[in-house]
Amino acid sequence: MRHGKKFNHLGRKTAHRKAMLSNMACSLIEHKRINTTLAKAKALRQFIEPIITKSKNDTTHNRRVVFKYLKNKYMVTELFKNVAVKIADRPGGYLRIIKLGNRLGDNAEMAMIEFVDYNENYNPNAKKKKSTRRSRRKKTTVQTPVGTPETTEEETKSEE
Repeated sequence: MRHGKKFNHLGRKTAHRKAMLSNMACSLIEHKRINTTLAKAKALRQFIEPIITKSKNDTTHNRRVVFKYLKNKYMVTELFKNVAVKIADRPGGYLRIIKLGNRLGDNAEMAMIEFVDYNENYNPNAKKKKSTRRSRRKKTTVQTPVGTPETTEEETKSEE
């Protein structure tokens, strides 16, 4: 039975799980994307999305609440200064999980978790880079010699 099991315990005790999710969240904020197992990526998304929502409103109370979870003042600053500005207009769904296949050693399902707004390839609203267009070479026109007049097909038919 699964009574009262609302989240994945990831085979760890409470303190180990909280420390691991905190470290993974700090790595995600620092690098904007990380590779991990699929179960940890899903647990991390549940852990960090409310934290990102708190970072939209930059108050002392919200900074203290976020610091309670992250335990790294540099990542709190990064989250409130850079990440929150970029995701300010998004109502939710700040992270994307992309499955990568299975790990060679133990066949665990691997996934990449990343911020949606930091990936230029998937972001349709981002500014597109203009590719340099090269103009085609114009065809050179065949010039007739100066002394000979040009005749069209209609003129040759009328002469006959």
